[in-house]
Amino acid sequence: MNLHIAGGRVIDPATGLDATADILIMDGLIRAIGQPNRLDIPQGVERMDADGLIVAPGLVDMHVHLREPGYEYKETIAGGSQAAAAGGVTAMAAMPNTRPVVDDVSIVGYILQQAQRAGLARVYPIGAITQGLQGEQITEMGLLQQAGCVAFSDDGRAVMNSAVMRRALDYSRAFDALIIQHAEDSHLAGHGCMHEGVISSRLGLPGIPAVAEESLVERDIRLVQLTGGRYHVAHISTSGAVAAVAQAQQQGLPVSCEVAPHHFALTDVAVAEYDTRAKMSPPLRSEPHRQATLEGLARGIITVIATDHAPHDADSKDIEFCQAANGVVGLETLLPVALELIRDGVLDWRRCLAAMTCNPARLLGIQSGVLAVGGAADLVLFDPQERWVVDADKLHGTSRNTCFHGRQVQGRVKMTLLAGRLVYRDS
Repeated sequence: MNLHIAGGRVIDPATGLDATADILIMDGLIRAIGQPNRLDIPQGVERMDADGLIVAPGLVDMHVHLREPGYEYKETIAGGSQAAAAGGVTAMAAMPNTRPVVDDVSIVGYILQQAQRAGLARVYPIGAITQGLQGEQITEMGLLQQAGCVAFSDDGRAVMNSAVMRRALDYSRAFDALIIQHAEDSHLAGHGCMHEGVISSRLGLPGIPAVAEESLVERDIRLVQLTGGRYHVAHISTSGAVAAVAQAQQQGLPVSCEVAPHHFALTDVAVAEYDTRAKMSPPLRSEPHRQATLEGLARGIITVIATDHAPHDADSKDIEFCQAANGVVGLETLLPVALELIRDGVLDWRRCLAAMTCNPARLLGIQSGVLAVGGAADLVLFDPQERWVVDADKLHGTSRNTCFHGRQVQGRVKMTLLAGRLVYRDS
């Protein structure tokens, strides 16, 4: 559609633009960005008044689980794309722990085909680091990258073997590929099902100590020093891990990390009633660890906010806490929960939106997260003032396992455009 978006507050962290402006969209591309009423608008172009709205690049979520192929009863690529569009997310990177695992180019092709068929968001596959996620033999990263993979991870499992991780980091340098680690020492984590601390002791649940994450991050950073490979910590959640990443960055190492909204917005207190909606991996931590993630964001150590969107069917959650599946959905709550960081003075508008747009796009090497004249018109328009209550029953997609059910939030997506096409409008 050809569209004239008029009078919105346009914020583009990649270019530093933050001003009331008009945007002209034609043939799926951004044709012009300029002062209100100063653009030369061709006849027949639909005008949309964006007064009171923020217009930003479509959000980029670099950590989602779309479950297809193999777990379509939990979610599909089409269903996940619907949730993404409703959340203002126009690009997302899908983790490889599907069935079969994304360790073969044919699976990459299938995911891309299904995403194109859905047509609601750009989906970028992440390939497995090791064959079958078994942590033993690394995959053919070069071939997988050529097929469309934008990074590599065994997410859901850590690469525990140090020699294998060293080999992966070393091999990945030939393709400038990003290695994403689910940092949790499986031996230290054991059969734990929540954060090890006061709450786990009170509930009588086996805990996962913070050192399970911290020790593996510290080991991997040593391997980055040895190999020079690009390394990214997924869903960072502990103070020690944040400190280790900060030290690595000070040394100039190619180390980055992301935090999920639930880890900076919630603590293990959410588990107090054995609520499986608050069960995830890594687990919700105690308040000092939550504060460390906020400090990491404020100091620029953590540069990406990603959801770790993990849909599950009701039967996988409505069981005994320790037996319940890990994970929560997050695509539709990404923006409003992240905006709490602005309200609380942790981040300003530019840095908050950058963590969900240009920063993850740069790490993945994709052409998203920026409002560029001549570039694809992937945009989100949202009302920063509208308050609403998260209702699991009203979410899009297949699954409803949100940890934010009943939370009052502020900031609502009103419209999402993908290549100039309207893929979501708030009703």
